[in-house]
Amino acid sequence: MKLGIVGLPNVGKSTLFNSLTKAGAESANYPFCTIDPNVGVAVVPDHRLDLLTEMYHSRKTTPAVIEFVDIAGLVKGASKGEGLGNQFLSHIREVDAIVHVVRCFEDPNVIHVDGSVDPVRDIETINLELIFSDLEVLERRISKTSHSVMGDKSLQPQLDTMKKLKALLEDGKPIKSYEPADDEEAAFISSLDMLTDKPVIYAANVSEDDLADDGASNPMVQQVREYAKKEGSEVYVVCAKIEEELSELDDDEKKEFLETLGMKESGLDKLIAASYDLLGLISFLTAGEQETRAWTIRKGTKAPQAAGKIHSDFERGFIRAEVINYQELLDAGTYNAAREKGLIRLEGKDYVMQDGDVVLFRFNV
Repeated sequence: MKLGIVGLPNVGKSTLFNSLTKAGAESANYPFCTIDPNVGVAVVPDHRLDLLTEMYHSRKTTPAVIEFVDIAGLVKGASKGEGLGNQFLSHIREVDAIVHVVRCFEDPNVIHVDGSVDPVRDIETINLELIFSDLEVLERRISKTSHSVMGDKSLQPQLDTMKKLKALLEDGKPIKSYEPADDEEAAFISSLDMLTDKPVIYAANVSEDDLADDGASNPMVQQVREYAKKEGSEVYVVCAKIEEELSELDDDEKKEFLETLGMKESGLDKLIAASYDLLGLISFLTAGEQETRAWTIRKGTKAPQAAGKIHSDFERGFIRAEVINYQELLDAGTYNAAREKGLIRLEGKDYVMQDGDVVLFRFNV
């Protein structure tokens, strides 16, 4: 699963990406320094893994991960080729959701592409470029389908849907504001990979001074929150500079640094966890002396398919799953103690996996 990081130039995108993935993308105080999309993997923070590793004395701990794509800063006119921006819009089409980084700090040393900091204007600049890009793609699809429908009348419903979507975009509204008539229409719209159909999380990038109260005293953050609320999106406050410093520290140093800032977890950890949730993902856990590991699955996944994430043989020869919630396991003290208390459940092929399930799969191939 991929998330695309978008925003204007110099809002802190690449700095944030570096912190997320420690991939060292080039970051500089001028537009378009990130020409190729940078792809990196970020660890999904999960305290449950640490507790289970300690309990089992596991030799190895493997967390769940999520992929981030950082593209060059977009500017007004990007969809028409301004600032090389349209070269990168295609990269966002491949992602499942968007993290939109918005500058909410004043700094005379960091130039703003529009000469001043205005978060709502900045958001609308990016959103408009995404709308224009979708319109261009849709117009091509409509033209092609209009010719095809003459020989294949079954394509008419798709053509009708695309025309409705085009009218919506021309009205300045995103595709996600459209309400499909049924599951079939929803599936078709999803297959179009429209940029404005993707879920969005806003990352409000603030100065260090605004971190302690989660941006509550920053009027620019409030503007972003009000804007996001109207479209049903979440906002997370981050300080890209601080996150970059945190990414260089080990766990103990990081914890100590956060405490001096009056924070329990970094803004980036919250953002990653929220991104994971936004994509409809959960983790089930396996634990043992060799390894404690988090496995990523979609919400609603049944036990055999979850087993297949570990190995295809597990799914093919699935017999049952021995399942316990991680907290119940910790409270019991050991797996054997949990079994003696009758806390281990035997689940079959129709069991829908839950976040935090600790599982032992039984199979026979």
